[in-house]
Amino acid sequence: MTKTARKTVKLPKGYTPSEDEKFMNPKQREFFRQKLLAWKADIVEETRNTVEFLKGESVSHPDPADTATANANRQLELRTKDRLRKLSSQIDKALARIEAGTYGFCEETGDPINLKRLDARPIAKKSIEAQVMHERGERLQAG
Repeated sequence: MTKTARKTVKLPKGYTPSEDEKFMNPKQREFFRQKLLAWKADIVEETRNTVEFLKGESVSHPDPADTATANANRQLELRTKDRLRKLSSQIDKALARIEAGTYGFCEETGDPINLKRLDARPIAKKSIEAQVMHERGERLQAG
């Protein structure tokens, strides 16, 4: 889990990480790096679309109900944009963990995070077990 110079890794067509391989080998790291970069590109495009929507959206309409609807739509778009900004930041942090050699390992236990969890949630920082314990702790503090 030390920082290494990134070598170009060519993934075989249709490659998916497998439990049979050494955990976070160069192919697995490259697979998740590409997955994160593609997700970030989608977010950039979605953010661009949101900005265009907000630029074109008039907030003043002759009918007060139409104005209220437009304002509600604008608020929803702004919340979406903020959520995407936060998600983009989490993706950047995951990419940094790949470069640092810590990606795929639980930040609390140091154990490997299940590949299926990483495939479903590539920004995961905790194993499912550690995440459940974390959420239980939050509920206990809130209650």
